[in-house]
Amino acid sequence: MRIKAKDLIGMDQLDREQIGLILQTAKEMKTILKRDIKKVPTLRGKSVVTLFFEPSTRTRTSFELAAKYMSADLVNINTSVSSVVKGESLKDTGKTLEAMGVDIVVIRHSMAGAPQVLGGYLKARVINAGDGFHQHPTQALLDMMTIQERLGGFEGLKVAIVGDILHSRVARSNLFGLTTMGAEVTFCGPPTLMPPGLERPGVNVTYDMDEAVAEADVVMMLRIQLERQKAGYFPSIREYSRCYGLNKQRLALAKKDCLVLHPGPINRGVEMAGEVADSLQSCINEQVTNGVAVRMALLYLMLEQKEE
Repeated sequence: MRIKAKDLIGMDQLDREQIGLILQTAKEMKTILKRDIKKVPTLRGKSVVTLFFEPSTRTRTSFELAAKYMSADLVNINTSVSSVVKGESLKDTGKTLEAMGVDIVVIRHSMAGAPQVLGGYLKARVINAGDGFHQHPTQALLDMMTIQERLGGFEGLKVAIVGDILHSRVARSNLFGLTTMGAEVTFCGPPTLMPPGLERPGVNVTYDMDEAVAEADVVMMLRIQLERQKAGYFPSIREYSRCYGLNKQRLALAKKDCLVLHPGPINRGVEMAGEVADSLQSCINEQVTNGVAVRMALLYLMLEQKEE
């Protein structure tokens, strides 16, 4: 079995078998991270380019480490000093990279659909590392790996996703991934940050956080982008934290072994209290580790498939 599409653009293109394959491969890759010498020759001779048009620490670094741990040749392009600032189009940038023999391009872009557009021009494979308000599939996969490791599976799990749903590519990718694997998703946030049309089988919507968290197996908090506050989506940071922040009292409404996830970076005291972020139920550091393993798995699966 293999990843069917040439490029990984969104979680909606993956079925249960493909998600299972990625997660199983990531589990095997994670054993490499536990070694003293984290280096295997799996992708020797392959070339990977990271092309980030938006700031990133976790995603970019984990992709770069994933490539290096598997001995791929890696180039990071700083778009602020590249030909992009001279007016070069995304198509021409991609064609230039392909002419240099690149095997895979990892792209983050502020415009939704940019990875798909780039993939249409290239024979090289493309991985979406986040595009606008569209999707962030590798984040969803590392979230799912963390859940599977801790809880054993997805069927029948209740997952509450809380925060800025309207602008969250993480929420959209997790929606597709989790429901495909049999979990029930509840979205919660202020009405102004909740997009229309979320209701579908396996998906609930509420504006009451206590209701969302009650008996949840997993609570996934989303980062509030503070620039949204200036746009008037909610009255104040303090008000938002009071209504939609995760504290110890709210977490007590969930199941005893409920997991707490966050894509990072955290605004402590806003979407999550420090005592929750640092608690034993918090999986934030595990998510970071699993992010490297998932991205190693994807590079391996997609480049191996190309070879075949």
